[in-house]
Amino acid sequence: MNRATPRLRVLAALPFVLVLTAYLLVFALWYDRLPDPLATHFGTEGGGRADGFTGRTAYASVGAALLLGAAVGWNLFVRRTALWGAWATAGFTGALLVLILRDNLDAADAAGVVSPLANLAVAAGTAAVLALAGLALARTVPEEERAPGPGATDGPRLPLGPSEVAGWSRAAGSRTLTVLAVLALAAVPVALLLAPWPAAWPALLGLVVGVPGLALARVRVTVDRRGLTVRPALVPRPRVRVPLDEVTGATVRDVDPLAEFGGWGYRVRARRTGVILRSGEALVVRRDSGREFAVTVSDAHTAAALLNTLVERRGRL
Repeated sequence: MNRATPRLRVLAALPFVLVLTAYLLVFALWYDRLPDPLATHFGTEGGGRADGFTGRTAYASVGAALLLGAAVGWNLFVRRTALWGAWATAGFTGALLVLILRDNLDAADAAGVVSPLANLAVAAGTAAVLALAGLALARTVPEEERAPGPGATDGPRLPLGPSEVAGWSRAAGSRTLTVLAVLALAAVPVALLLAPWPAAWPALLGLVVGVPGLALARVRVTVDRRGLTVRPALVPRPRVRVPLDEVTGATVRDVDPLAEFGGWGYRVRARRTGVILRSGEALVVRRDSGREFAVTVSDAHTAAALLNTLVERRGRL
């Protein structure tokens, strides 16, 4: 299993430490020039005029907590190839926090504070600069190497006669994804009732999260002469198929969704993809391109054995 090295974790936390230090220093230097409360939320009407307010101490605390929380999150999930994302996140978040302070500077009344849309461009530019720094620092971290998995000849086998045909199929589900998808879909009518369209944008978010989440909450995994197929249990599409002629071998491995794939659902990483519904036993298929495809499913040993047997039989044709 790939795990972040201590050096990588330090480099992922570093931008948040630097940004937090700069943010608190600026806040301390400008403290006496800031109104209390601060204007912290700005509407689209009136040129970005303030419509939400937060006390000075609360704003400092919330900003610090936001940066520290992001630092912890990136330390949990960071990979060498994504280090730039940690630096970009720190830059964008820190720039917005400081720009809001600047907008409030010397304001007699926070209600009159205006935050221009140009602030977003400045924050994006800061994020881009720090992302480049993250890319450069990633080169100082050794590449994450996976321990090579067993070759096709080392995997399990299912004894089949020359004329015998076999297939294997199992359903795999995730209660967590099911609950989250149902909650997201249940929020759609609530959002539409509480606010008219287009103000009810959470309804769209509920659909975007709920529909694919529900589709992946329970899948059907099939191994047969065509290869490996993973599709939603209730509908035939969308599906993921690994053709038999692209399979070089299969094995079984316990997977950690967060450490290896960064979460649950359909996951894409640099050298592997997968349908990850839980931690534990997974069927891992090695493709001729060198990439791996994993799916968490019970009785994965039988599926791997059948795939390896079919691959060997294909090689003798």
